[in-house]
Amino acid sequence: MKKMLKIGAAALALAAVSPAFAAEVEEAETEYEAIGWTPIALGIASPVQFPWGRAMWDVFGLDFNILYTDAPKMYGLGIGGIAMATRNTMGGVQVSALCNWASADVYGVRATLGGNFAYGKSCGLEAGLFGYRPGEFWGWDSEFLGNYGDYMWGCQVAGICNIMIEQSYGAAIAIGGNYAKKAYGLQLGAIFNFTDELHGCQIGLVNYARECPWGFQIGLVNLIMDNCIKVLPIINGYF
Repeated sequence: MKKMLKIGAAALALAAVSPAFAAEVEEAETEYEAIGWTPIALGIASPVQFPWGRAMWDVFGLDFNILYTDAPKMYGLGIGGIAMATRNTMGGVQVSALCNWASADVYGVRATLGGNFAYGKSCGLEAGLFGYRPGEFWGWDSEFLGNYGDYMWGCQVAGICNIMIEQSYGAAIAIGGNYAKKAYGLQLGAIFNFTDELHGCQIGLVNYARECPWGFQIGLVNLIMDNCIKVLPIINGYF
């Protein structure tokens, strides 16, 4: 009985706070809607900028802050001393010391000494220390450490590794290794290349493909698990 009373009290408490929580979520979703647009935004760090306001003004032109800049949309040139963030679409050029962050789609060029983050579609040229994009990337990407994402169409070059959880179309090049669930094109890794499904070419010290509808491997150890001869040195293929 006491247990039932506790469950009932918890349910009532949840019912009481649910409307407030829903209102909070709704407010958070609309918090970053622009109140207008400006051709130029200058400042030290959002919201200490002109025009005033953190993520309140779409910028179509120049967005420059000494430390940190934040805008709903930015089309043009964005420069942040430490970091840059766009809540909606970014089109143009973003340059920062430590971080370029995009909550939606990116079209253009982004460069940083730190990380490039995107949570929508990324199209263009990117360079930095590492890239994190749980979405689609189209274009050329060079990262000193590596890349992590879902889909890639184009070319990725990394110091350690490229990891595509879903599919890679084009060329994935790394000093360490490459992984893609499905690899279409080239995987070039000095140490290893790994894919569940190979449609193309793997070149590395160790190459692994669980399935290979068509393609070939060049390396010291080559494994195609659905092939008649699963392991071969120097070259292995399935056509």
